[in-house]
Amino acid sequence: MSQQTLETRTGTSTATTDGSAADPPAVAAGPRTGTPAAESGWLMFASVVLVLGGIINAAYGAVAILNDQWIVWSNRGAVFFDLTTWGWILFAAGALAFIAGLGLMVGSPGARALGVFMASLSLVANFFFIPAFPLWAISVMALDVIVIWAITAHGDDVGRA
Repeated sequence: MSQQTLETRTGTSTATTDGSAADPPAVAAGPRTGTPAAESGWLMFASVVLVLGGIINAAYGAVAILNDQWIVWSNRGAVFFDLTTWGWILFAAGALAFIAGLGLMVGSPGARALGVFMASLSLVANFFFIPAFPLWAISVMALDVIVIWAITAHGDDVGRA
């Protein structure tokens, strides 16, 4: 392999026969286009789940804050906190999850940590809701585990544009 061919493959500048320097070849960017979350389907999935989960939790929280008698549970005594307290917790967690999801969509590296934290918090919070809503809580916990995996396994795509 000649020196010029080797230098061309590595992207270094080579001299032409007339003594002037030739520009290095353009390096192909590859198939990576669009927003970082769009580059990984799992990151986009995690982003959408965080955004939708944030909206739902904020709505549940708002209902519990405004009128805790409106929520009717047959097993209300098994919940560890007053519903108004849970309402504030859910509202704040929903807002943060929404922000984390949007941050993942636009490629914010800090959104990875916030997304994992919020999914972990949701996982723990829904564990306490198992007595009140067993099927819903377990379903959300499964989604939380998938979101945590998606962000940690594919989150290195965040911040690379």
